[in-house]
Amino acid sequence: MTKLSIAVACAALLFAGSGPKAAEYMEQSERIRGRSYSPAVVTQGGRTVWLAGETTLTDLDGKDIKGDFEAQTRTVFALIDQTLKRAGGSLKDVVSMTVFLTDPRNGATFAKVRSEMFPDKNFPASAQITVSNLAVPGMQIEIQAVAVIGDTCSKTAPCLPRP
Repeated sequence: MTKLSIAVACAALLFAGSGPKAAEYMEQSERIRGRSYSPAVVTQGGRTVWLAGETTLTDLDGKDIKGDFEAQTRTVFALIDQTLKRAGGSLKDVVSMTVFLTDPRNGATFAKVRSEMFPDKNFPASAQITVSNLAVPGMQIEIQAVAVIGDTCSKTAPCLPRP
């Protein structure tokens, strides 16, 4: 093994991490209970990854998905996860997202898909904004996100003040 390949392997182990993902998710109030977002996510330390807005007109196999909001949403989440894996994290590290929809009637579908993407119910803080158009005709959703990889807050090591 060369020195470079050893260094790359060590870096991969450092970035891959083990054990549960850290972040502290503020409990949902009665007003938003059951929605697929957290009112706040608290982190301390770690690496912050600012993700550019992600959107697509094709799925991961290159199939045209113009006009298919749910397919675009699932593909955008997959693309975000791919980008985060390149940074040493995953979709579970997303702490905040801004979601741009071209049709507010797609909000319920978006919430359903996001619930599936975060099955542990540790939802990112979020804003959902309706816009008239995105960069290319046919795009129906764009997600811009922030992730924190390796922070120290969690349910077992809380950063939020306790009453």
